[in-house]
Amino acid sequence: MNPHNKSIEELKDISSQVRRDIVRMVHAVNSGHPGGSLGCTDYFVSLYFKLMNYSTEFKMNGQGEDLFFLSNGHISPVWYSTLARAGFFDVAELATFRKLNSRLQGHPATEEGLEGIRVASGSLGQGLSVAVGAAQVKKLNKDNNLVYVLMGDGEVEEGQVWEAAMYAAHHKVDNIIATIDLNGQQIDGSTDEVMSLGSLRNKFEAFGWNVLEADGNNFETLIPALEQAKAQTGKGKPVLLLMHTEMGYGVDFMMGSHKWHGVAPNDEQLEIALQQLAVKHASDY
Repeated sequence: MNPHNKSIEELKDISSQVRRDIVRMVHAVNSGHPGGSLGCTDYFVSLYFKLMNYSTEFKMNGQGEDLFFLSNGHISPVWYSTLARAGFFDVAELATFRKLNSRLQGHPATEEGLEGIRVASGSLGQGLSVAVGAAQVKKLNKDNNLVYVLMGDGEVEEGQVWEAAMYAAHHKVDNIIATIDLNGQQIDGSTDEVMSLGSLRNKFEAFGWNVLEADGNNFETLIPALEQAKAQTGKGKPVLLLMHTEMGYGVDFMMGSHKWHGVAPNDEQLEIALQQLAVKHASDY
């Protein structure tokens, strides 16, 4: 039921377009979070243009389709752009990002009725709990579709993440694919400096999860890893993908620095960024 099934070359072109959207959206209002959005673009494009089963005729209950939840809601620009480019709402609405009375608030919310958004997010640490609950509902409804959730690596410093991880393994919630964006950066610096995460593979495996790893900025490895994750569902264990990305990926002066976690480019920086994000047929709003 995915209206898209793009080739890798097409996915790369879509990712460049989404990245163009991201830098233009945050520049227009001089606020937002470009770093993590740029780093996770290829993941979002892989889900919505290749892997997930969904309908753009949006239903809040999501019965009969895959669900996606964004836990680290501050990277909303990448999700909004992906949803628009996938056909959930008009691309022109991206120009309203973070403006008064816009449906595209800084953190995704449900009260404005934006298609594709099923829960408010941005209070970090809560997304995994939501996704596990949604996955259990699918089991009760005998709905064989999957639930996806994305978290940031700095976010897993929150204790609620580990409660949800323990719960999911205990209850054999095996229709969920959780992903952690491992870019090594958070708002105050590197995760190693703020609070070292140690081996997340060892931690989640000890909690009873099936753990995979992939380069999140390389479709040739990311898509096979996500397909492998899908193949591991239904086997009694929740599935986790540790996705290695680079913050600010695609824009050289943003890459690898926590300083672009929540800072918008100025006029000159925007033009440089757009020059680096080539698209065959750019379709900016």
